[in-house]
Amino acid sequence: MVGLVDGDTGEAVFDIDVDVVAGADGELDFRGPFVHGRRGERFIYLTWGEVDDAGTFAMFRRLKLHLSPLLEQFPADNLAGAKKIQAVLELSDTRGRPLAASVRPPWVTWRLGFGSR
Repeated sequence: MVGLVDGDTGEAVFDIDVDVVAGADGELDFRGPFVHGRRGERFIYLTWGEVDDAGTFAMFRRLKLHLSPLLEQFPADNLAGAKKIQAVLELSDTRGRPLAASVRPPWVTWRLGFGSR
């Protein structure tokens, strides 16, 4: 778990490490402690839940933030050289509930940063 953010907070920011690596065939792939799924289907979970008085977290919904659109959106050299990859998305659906299921563009906008981490 990276961090907890209150549900009524206006913005949530999570910093996690994701490595962009070249496979044996030269194709880019994603690695890291928060990266899930098979090659070509990598994703990161964002999880919604409640914390009880004892501090125990109970999940009630989660979202798969798919990474493969990055391979389609950016040239390999730019993606491999990025110091920061940012996903920008609304965290609630059109009814105000926590966004869930699989999220790909246009529901997420990806940005690359090339300055210091």
